[in-house]
Amino acid sequence: MNNHLSIIGVPMDLGQMRRGVDMGPSAIRYAGMSERLERLNYVIEDLGDIEIPRPKSNKEEKLDNLRNLNEIAEGTQRLAEKVDGVVEKGHFPLVLGGDHSIAMGTLAGLAKHYDNLGVIWYDAHGDLNTADSSPSGNIHGMPLAVSLGIGHEKLTSIYGDAPKIKPENIVIIGARSLDEGERVLIKEKGIKVYTMHEVDRMGMTKVMDESIDYLKDRTDGVHLSLDLDGLDPNEAPGVGTPVLGGLSYRESHLAMEMLQQSGMITSAEFVEVNPILDEKNKTATVAVGLMGSLFGESLK
Repeated sequence: MNNHLSIIGVPMDLGQMRRGVDMGPSAIRYAGMSERLERLNYVIEDLGDIEIPRPKSNKEEKLDNLRNLNEIAEGTQRLAEKVDGVVEKGHFPLVLGGDHSIAMGTLAGLAKHYDNLGVIWYDAHGDLNTADSSPSGNIHGMPLAVSLGIGHEKLTSIYGDAPKIKPENIVIIGARSLDEGERVLIKEKGIKVYTMHEVDRMGMTKVMDESIDYLKDRTDGVHLSLDLDGLDPNEAPGVGTPVLGGLSYRESHLAMEMLQQSGMITSAEFVEVNPILDEKNKTATVAVGLMGSLFGESLK
């Protein structure tokens, strides 16, 4: 793994309806992220936070059934430019959210540098909705579909018109809350998904071994997009859309350790940390602990 890490905070809370997730980057920094990674001999460059535009009115507005469409498109465009610049310098981009809509910008910036970018989507949700299939109009439930080129043109065209990723280069891990439209899209596109049923039946070691084997020969880089609601809410309570029956703290550390050992991860983001919903910054602390494992922390 590249030992120069460039940290990008994205205080985005426009992709959903629960306030507070814009403070996620600050909460993660406060939990000791930089100090922990520096102890692992990484060179840390904190680029601060992307400026996110605010809606002009406090009244809720939807455009084409999409909440805060223009502001999210503008904010993620800025993020894409920043990520592109980090990779251009030869550094590892580590993005802090913010809600999961930011992944549209992260993937758009990364896609400029890879022909077959792989994605590990560690999440309770598929985030494969569109304006037509979404029950809520919340864009944080759409970034994976958008990155496949499916969705509103204002989002799919962020930092380039073409799809940013290919369906055969995606692995979703920890899914347990999929809308009907997402299920249809998963089958139609042949997206590889490990639900909690597979994790429980196979064990995390087997799930990660298969995921790594699946991606290693078909991709030229792999991005980890980790939503803290992938973990069980008992482990990570400070998230906006908690779903019971999630991944454990121990399973998640094992997953991060195996990804580190694989040497395949070329970028990462940790999203949906909401300190207002949290207990004594527990979820941000979990996020930092998982970063430690991803970047090589070991008991040996």
